[in-house]
Amino acid sequence: MDFTLNGAHLTALPSGALWWGAQRLLCASDLHLGKSERMARRAGALLPPYEVAETLSKLEADIAAHSPAKVVCLGDSFDDLAAGAGLDDAARLRLTVLQAGREWVWIEGNHDAGPLDLGGVHLAELALGGIVFRHIAARNLAADCGEISGHYHPKVRLAGQGLPAFLLGQTRLIMPAFGAYTGGMMADRAPLPDVIGTGARALILRSGKILQIPLG
Repeated sequence: MDFTLNGAHLTALPSGALWWGAQRLLCASDLHLGKSERMARRAGALLPPYEVAETLSKLEADIAAHSPAKVVCLGDSFDDLAAGAGLDDAARLRLTVLQAGREWVWIEGNHDAGPLDLGGVHLAELALGGIVFRHIAARNLAADCGEISGHYHPKVRLAGQGLPAFLLGQTRLIMPAFGAYTGGMMADRAPLPDVIGTGARALILRSGKILQIPLG
C-alpha cells in the first residue's frame, strides 16, 4: 500500500517491511532474532527454535522481490546482544549473503544497544531525504522532519483478532514487528495514541493483504 510521509513516497509491504523506491531502501523493524534462545537462557521457557529461520526467510523474500541498494534494520534486530553473538553458522551465512553488494544499516534498539560482528554499519539513527529512521519515536520532531520508528510492535483489533499494523500519522510512521515470535501492543494503549497523534491511520496486515482504517 502506497502513501506519502514528509514528501517521501513509501510502500507498506504485506510482510511488515517498508519499501522506499526512490532510495531503493528496504526497512524492517524488530526482527528479534534469537528470541527463543534468549527465553530459554533467561527464563527456561522452551519455544520451537525456528523463529530465526522464519524471519530470515521473510527478509530474503522481500530482498529478492525489490533488490534494495540499502537495507535498514530498525532496532531490536536481536533479542539481546548475547542472542546476536550466539547466532549459528547457518544464520550468519544467510545474513552475509543478504548483505552482499548492498549497504546494510543496523539501527540501535533497546534490546541490542551495541554493535555486533555481523557486517554492515551500526547507527543510533539515520537521516535520509527528510526522514529520520530511529528505533523509538522521539518526543518532539522538527517541523520539516518525518520519522519512521518501531519498538512498540503495534497491533489493531479486527474481528476479535489482534493484527500487526503500521500506524501512520501526519509526520510519523510506527512500523509493526517483523520477527516471527514477537508480541504486540494494541494501538489504543498508552502511549501510542499520543505518539502517533490525531488523524492517524492503521495499515493492517491480514492474510497477505493490507487493510487501511482510521484510528480513533
